[in-house]
Amino acid sequence: MNNEENKKRKKLLIVRNIAHEGPGMLAELLEEYSLGFELYDLSKGDSIPDPRNYAGVVVLGGPQSANDTTPQIRHGLQRIRETLDAGVPFLGICLGLQLLVAAAGGRVVRCHRKEIGFRDPDGFPFMVQLTSEGKRDALFNGIPENLRVFQLHGETVMLGDGMILLAKSRGCENQIVRLGSNAWGLQCHFEMTDVMFKSWMEIDPDLMALDREELLTEFDAIRDEYEATGRTILLNFLAVTGLVNK
Repeated sequence: MNNEENKKRKKLLIVRNIAHEGPGMLAELLEEYSLGFELYDLSKGDSIPDPRNYAGVVVLGGPQSANDTTPQIRHGLQRIRETLDAGVPFLGICLGLQLLVAAAGGRVVRCHRKEIGFRDPDGFPFMVQLTSEGKRDALFNGIPENLRVFQLHGETVMLGDGMILLAKSRGCENQIVRLGSNAWGLQCHFEMTDVMFKSWMEIDPDLMALDREELLTEFDAIRDEYEATGRTILLNFLAVTGLVNK
């Protein structure tokens, strides 16, 4: 291994699928812990480098479908397969989960109804509940069994062979999935910051259709819990990569 490859192995590889869905809280943690990372935006024409040269890979959300046949999606799926084959720790968020499942042989299908914001159309808060496997999983060390979450998706996943359900919900059941020992996908968002949320409300048509003040009030009400959960999950993942010690 040359010096350049060795430097990369001490960095995190972050993949954006659309410019406004950035790493959010993850970027804040990387700065706090003085950790190196490289960020590539597929929507701007970037290509994902060889994932084997990094300590871990994070694929973020976006409005695309994992079922699309565009060069961007095909490229992302291929790099995820290479990440899995090499055993590099992986974390997929929203579209990142769906790409992970599709890359590993599962299916991505439409939700019976979209999950948008903090509550379902019946007024129930979006919650995910850890399964027995989830309670023992490294990603959820120090995490309670039931979690309030933010949702922004119209598709969900059907699990394939070797995929373990770590958390489920009353709507789209398959919320958090693990493949092997160190590849995870989260349908819900735990990385969202206040700045990201406000920008999404100006961009996303599903969020724009909801009451802005109600969304802001809801986020403010659960902010402490939400940020503590997100921070713990992301730090647990960074610990798996070896970039931080816990």
